[in-house]
Amino acid sequence: MKTLIELFEKSVEKFPENPLMWEKVNGKYISYSYRQIREEVRNFGAGLISIGIKKGDRIGLIAEGRTDWLVSELGMFYAGAINVPLSVKLDAGSEIAFRLNHSGARMIIASWTQTDKIEAILKDVPEVEKIIYLDKIEAPADHRISFKSIKEAGKEFLKDTENRKIFDEVWMNIQPDDLANISYTSGTTADPKGIMLSQFNYTENARQGNTLMTITSDFKTLTILPWDHSFAHSACLYCFIYNGASIAGQEIGKTAIETLKNIPKNINEIKPDIMMSVPALSKAFRKNIEGGIRAKGKMAETLFNQGLKVAYTYNADGFSKGKGFRVFLKPLYAFYDKILFSKIRQNFGGNLKFFIGGGALLDTELQRFFAAIGIPVMQGYGLSESSPIISSNALHACKFGSSGKLVKYLDLKICDYDGNELPQGQKGEIVVKGGNVMVGYWKNEKATAETVKDGWLYTGDMGYMDKDGFLIVLGRFKSLLISSDGEKFSPEGIEEAMVDQSPYIEQCMLYNNQNPYTTGMIVPNMAAINRTLEHKGIKPATEEGYRTTLTMIQSEIDAYKSNGKYAGMFPERWLPTTWVVLPNSFNEQNHLMNSTMKIVRGKIVDHFENELKFLYTADAKNIMNEVNLSSLAKWNDGKMN
Repeated sequence: MKTLIELFEKSVEKFPENPLMWEKVNGKYISYSYRQIREEVRNFGAGLISIGIKKGDRIGLIAEGRTDWLVSELGMFYAGAINVPLSVKLDAGSEIAFRLNHSGARMIIASWTQTDKIEAILKDVPEVEKIIYLDKIEAPADHRISFKSIKEAGKEFLKDTENRKIFDEVWMNIQPDDLANISYTSGTTADPKGIMLSQFNYTENARQGNTLMTITSDFKTLTILPWDHSFAHSACLYCFIYNGASIAGQEIGKTAIETLKNIPKNINEIKPDIMMSVPALSKAFRKNIEGGIRAKGKMAETLFNQGLKVAYTYNADGFSKGKGFRVFLKPLYAFYDKILFSKIRQNFGGNLKFFIGGGALLDTELQRFFAAIGIPVMQGYGLSESSPIISSNALHACKFGSSGKLVKYLDLKICDYDGNELPQGQKGEIVVKGGNVMVGYWKNEKATAETVKDGWLYTGDMGYMDKDGFLIVLGRFKSLLISSDGEKFSPEGIEEAMVDQSPYIEQCMLYNNQNPYTTGMIVPNMAAINRTLEHKGIKPATEEGYRTTLTMIQSEIDAYKSNGKYAGMFPERWLPTTWVVLPNSFNEQNHLMNSTMKIVRGKIVDHFENELKFLYTADAKNIMNEVNLSSLAKWNDGKMN
């Protein structure tokens, strides 16, 4: 299979009456078969052609995961169009408008929770001709058209023999290298990159993903991750369709909080076999489980902790589960499983075999916990530029702390800073090559050339292959910030703005490697700072001078927050919550800057390991902390480390 249309058509042919989608309607989940979904898809695709959509046109899609999301995307493909999937978390002003303008989208499909955002920016996106409302249109207007009416138009369009020929000519001639998506990710808000993924990228990644684990046609999953996210897009939607399996959309509430509260109820209604998760959700699940145990009393909590201890020992690192002396713990583990862990699994529907973890790395302790209760999180690794699946743990091959085994039909090498391949076991940049590697970045040949070289994708992540063939991912080889929920953001724009626009910040580096918040390491421009202090009549190198200096630096950072001079320039979640003044600068002599005068992030992280640890403590939230005061004293004394 070379295209998503071919993948979908073959599954419909093989599993016509299997439920493809489950959706909550009037308080109850109902299913739609593969055959029914194909009819909806073809009608919508034909409807798009009937209103003027041509091959290669881009259409935005911003909605929660639901049946109409899938029908919209597949319908675009049948019309020859390219989907530009957008996160419902994006703000309208800068983020959505930029993506629509940059991609040249002619139309945008939106759910009822998102239409107000799009209406508000319509004047700023001149190429957008229509807003396609997935839900009811309250006030008709020329630029508004309903999803339902397009499907009805498509149904009528296909009744005409000549129109049917036109439609068939389009979808039957979709090629493997035709674009399926332009997916925007990372980058600064001023210049995010549009990742071009082809029809073949997705179908090949579905084939690759299926070499790691078995999904059968009777499996169901409940999707609780956004579908625009490449992880859910591939690992959930297309890997499941590939196997004729079923996908349930989460029940959408009136608010984000209500939607989250629906998860436990939906799990018990759908009784999924597999679910996708990210660390933030895994942490929330664990918190709820432990809260439920505590509510049963001290005895239940003690028994649970004893069971965990036995399970942790029995499972070891996952790879050594039940091996050696641990075999003797099997009966005891089975006892705790029967009286405790099996009952917890019932709260997850009773059929859940495992989670697939993605988005960001899951810490080893959480992996041990979920393995203990019998619903292991099979941590995987990938990125949008690789469609995204590169590796994953599986029931037959699992090692805690790793990102699992590589998919088949993919080459991987580990390279040093100069691009030289390193021997097994040595740490370096993860570089991959295969049919899942993106076409490139939309309208950004320079970034494409820097990221994809001779077909090899330079991921920007650091890692190594261990002796057992598991991929160990250590974090960023280059620069991306990664939050605890898996969202990614390029820090260079913020760093450059702070240095360029602040006379008091000489250098800075932001850091977030799946942490609760972003932190900053700042090299001060002491000459400029001391001049300002003297102008204010404050003597440098005094306690008053140090405290005023820290307040001045904080003001420079606050300028990018709400009501600040540069408010809206960057999303606030990526601005540093805590920061430290470093005792020395980044330079070539200490190897924290390379010969091209670029900072070497990995070395900075190692060099200032203690400062980074401090940044995630309560003391760091008070800028008048001893670390900052001590560093300023060293700068003024000329005693930089």
